[in-house]
Amino acid sequence: MGFFSFLGRVLFASLFILSAWQMFNDFGADGGPAAKELAPKLHLIKTHLSSRFGLALPNFEVKQVVWAIVALKGLGGLLFVIGNIFGAYLLAFYLVAISPILYDFYNYGPEDRQFSLLFNEFLQSVALLGALLFFIGMKNSTTTSKRNLKKRTPKPKAA
Repeated sequence: MGFFSFLGRVLFASLFILSAWQMFNDFGADGGPAAKELAPKLHLIKTHLSSRFGLALPNFEVKQVVWAIVALKGLGGLLFVIGNIFGAYLLAFYLVAISPILYDFYNYGPEDRQFSLLFNEFLQSVALLGALLFFIGMKNSTTTSKRNLKKRTPKPKAA
């Protein structure tokens, strides 16, 4: 049973680790294809948030965001493989923070081809997030039950 649990974690984390490795290998002086795809989407989110909240958001380079994505995916995936719950939290944070930016299906109409492609990828991210939340819940329930077993000490019987 433990082997299949490990195998499942390896296969699940390979989605994140392999894409982080590809982003790392494609990263060049300009940030690679990930930065080119992410730059207009980050600019759109920044202008939307600054107009909505009336705050001037600080400027940041897209290359830094790509490095943060590579770090979250890579480190989170490696920690997740060994069964560390912190890795699951890193991957969940990545999915919650980046998926709405990367898969901006809400900027297109339902008749557009881009809408269906981006919406499908967004739903895949939601499914991955659900699997991570299930893993986190299972890890928390097993550690809680282990703590409860350690705290219960049998009462001595009176004679």
